[in-house]
Amino acid sequence: MSSASRLSTRVLLVCAAIGVGTGILGGAAGWLTLVVLATAPWAYGLVLGSHVLPGIIAQQVVRRPWVALLTHVLAALVASAMAPQWTFRFLGTAILFGGIQEGVAALTRYRVWGAVRFFVSAVIIGLLVAAAVWFAADIGALASWAQITYLVIGVLGPVVWTAVGIAIGSGLRDAGVARGLSRR
Repeated sequence: MSSASRLSTRVLLVCAAIGVGTGILGGAAGWLTLVVLATAPWAYGLVLGSHVLPGIIAQQVVRRPWVALLTHVLAALVASAMAPQWTFRFLGTAILFGGIQEGVAALTRYRVWGAVRFFVSAVIIGLLVAAAVWFAADIGALASWAQITYLVIGVLGPVVWTAVGIAIGSGLRDAGVARGLSRR
């Protein structure tokens, strides 16, 4: 394995720290899911959108291949400890969201780290998740205003959380967390 593709212990520790922090949020989101789906399913995109954070923060800080997927899986394991009823969904979401984030980064050969790239992955995630949850939660049975609201929030939820993740990642980079870890 070339040194350019290898993840150093320091990179792994940064991913683990991000994974633990975002995994705690993910576990809380897992419990909140029950309440939101029972009372306001049209708002579920805000809860589910929070699961974009591990990869966004990791890529913004480290800017290397595989950090999004790795951090997502670590976050899913932490979230599963807090909300074990969602373990398989957490892991599936981690692989889906991390895979999309890695895929978008790979399309630019891991050389473009502008905010637009992060938002492209957020919109893709939002569209896929909005469609999947539409059928799984029977959103079509809701009133028209709730269906429209669900679609807007379902797509924009990951976009809003991506903006939060970029801000957190930028703050960590500015604090020196990434010093010596990432490529420009």
